[in-house]
Amino acid sequence: MTLLKTVYISIKEAMIFTARVMKWQIQSLTCFGACLVILGVGTGPVLGDEQQRSPSFQVQKGDVAKAEKLAGELASLSPRVNRDEAKLLVDCAFATVTKLRREYRMFGTPIFNNFLIYHGLRKRGYCYQWSEDLLIAIDALRLKSLELHWGEYDPNTWRENNCIVVTAKGQPFKQGIMLECWRHLGHLYFGLVASDWETYVENSAYARRVRERAVGSNVSKHDHPVAFQRSVVAKEKAGD
Repeated sequence: MTLLKTVYISIKEAMIFTARVMKWQIQSLTCFGACLVILGVGTGPVLGDEQQRSPSFQVQKGDVAKAEKLAGELASLSPRVNRDEAKLLVDCAFATVTKLRREYRMFGTPIFNNFLIYHGLRKRGYCYQWSEDLLIAIDALRLKSLELHWGEYDPNTWRENNCIVVTAKGQPFKQGIMLECWRHLGHLYFGLVASDWETYVENSAYARRVRERAVGSNVSKHDHPVAFQRSVVAKEKAGD
């Protein structure tokens, strides 16, 4: 009897020990699962917000040095300029111009490209279309320390050219840096707008209309009197 009793007690203790081990394992797995849920909920939106705040753009290898130079010049416009925003604007500008150059299928000289558009062999690529598309792309970044302006040279004539001028928040147009694409056949040119050989003036009213049309997905609704344009009507561009 003593032997049977001892065996019985041993089996009972083993069962109790096994039950306790299983209980501990279940509790551990439950805690681990709860931690995963908490971490998942906590980090998911943060990563999503960060991706929305900081989009990435691919700058071509040949443009990297120029992009770094432009970012430095934008950052030097004012101590108030956020350097991360300056770099983001530059990366967006170079990537956008590269994309548009492929879409516009630029060929020959700027004037010859206008000739191709005039004859229906190209859909877009006039100077104001470059500036409109670039303005809309950079506007989407919603930058806080930099502002975009619409610049135009010799407006309402066949010699008109357009560009985007970037200034620090609140700075005058003439202190800004111009971004111009058409003269260089779809390659981004930049420099102080006040030092350019073409004398640009600001047209904030037209910039506002471009932004309004972009909301309605109707960019370049109005014609401009540029060389070799198919149809020319009076531009709805009023001076400031």
